[in-house]
Amino acid sequence: MNYYSLHKKAPISTFKNAVIKGLAPDKGLYFPENITPLPGNFFDEIDRLSNTDIAFRAIKQFIVPEIPEKELQHIIEETLSFEFPVLNLNDTMSTLELFHGPTMAFKDVGARFMARCLGYFNKDNDREVTVLVATSGDTGGAVAHGFLGVKGVNVVILYPSGKVSAIQEKQLTTLGQNITALEVNGTFDDCQAMVKRAFLDASLTQTMQLTSANSINVARWLPQMFYFMFAYKQLHKKHSNIVFSVPSGNFGNICAGMMAQQLGLPIRHFIAANNANNVVTRYLLSQLYAPRPSVQTISNAMDVGAPSNFIRIEEIYKNKFDTLKENLSSYSFTDDDTRAAMLDLYNTYQYVADPHGAVGYLGCKAYLKENPNAHCVFLETAHSTKFLDVVEAVIEKKQPLPEQIRAVMDKKKVSISINTYDDLKGVLLNP
Repeated sequence: MNYYSLHKKAPISTFKNAVIKGLAPDKGLYFPENITPLPGNFFDEIDRLSNTDIAFRAIKQFIVPEIPEKELQHIIEETLSFEFPVLNLNDTMSTLELFHGPTMAFKDVGARFMARCLGYFNKDNDREVTVLVATSGDTGGAVAHGFLGVKGVNVVILYPSGKVSAIQEKQLTTLGQNITALEVNGTFDDCQAMVKRAFLDASLTQTMQLTSANSINVARWLPQMFYFMFAYKQLHKKHSNIVFSVPSGNFGNICAGMMAQQLGLPIRHFIAANNANNVVTRYLLSQLYAPRPSVQTISNAMDVGAPSNFIRIEEIYKNKFDTLKENLSSYSFTDDDTRAAMLDLYNTYQYVADPHGAVGYLGCKAYLKENPNAHCVFLETAHSTKFLDVVEAVIEKKQPLPEQIRAVMDKKKVSISINTYDDLKGVLLNP
């Protein structure tokens, strides 16, 4: 499979090159040249297949033969070493839990998959690769854990000081080895801008090999298709008209769901559930795409003012606004709305949700008011104890810590404080 830049001013790329480079030379995101739908009987018989079989058949066309089938199967088996349960709340709503991996966030799948792809490509290469990644919350920990100890790969993570939860910070600052954490005096948008600038800085790229592990990287983005197929497998015999409500920040997760739809997954509709960072909600109302500086919320992983992956969503729907609106709705909610939703979930269903899942739940409720015959699945993207201070204050009940969280709580934070791009450059050139 070849990949092209969505800015259409760069050479065609292989999968390997797209993974290693992250961004195209013209600053564009890579996108596959072709999307071939899976045969119809694949979805009719999906409940007979294992999760690894589903994932392999879904992603094979985008990767083989650059990674041979046997190696790809091994990568998928290692990536999907935990469960993806769907919990039914009532006749019209379920939640898909994506927090059963090592860092208890949905990004574990993409990070583990990409790390193993990069490890495969780098196994006979003496040149080190530096993975440069900005995080608004969960990406950092997932990438740090996924790439920990991978041969020939150094990881540098930028995160906004004071704007990630204490547990998220522990997960990305306590591993050591080949992981370096940079605490940025600024917002996530500042972190992301520094990363993008680094990729365009010839004085860096001529002396070191840089790649990104944000969802702009095809190997981080594409495996997220799997979640939606796993949910459909568990629900399709009970419910028709399945829709997904996705807590959305950089829009990689919902975009991957749309790729699954392009492969033939019978999904009726998608809901982008936004917090106060609501550029897409506003766009669908006005047809005016106007990014703004991000604002801090209690659902911090969604605090993105200029979502990178939205250009991929437009490409999927051929840049036709009417087609996009047929497939996507979007709603925006405040922190007070989110807290009220967390309390509602706890009191009504005895379900403890994190702030991001609560935003997804609100997206379901808003959509179902107008579409009562749908069955809406909201994505619970992180374990509630990753946001302990918010959750316990809302439900007024102490929460036990899972083993994955307890394992990092007493470790010492190690980070480097930076203020400017020049500070970042200094760290990269003088590790």
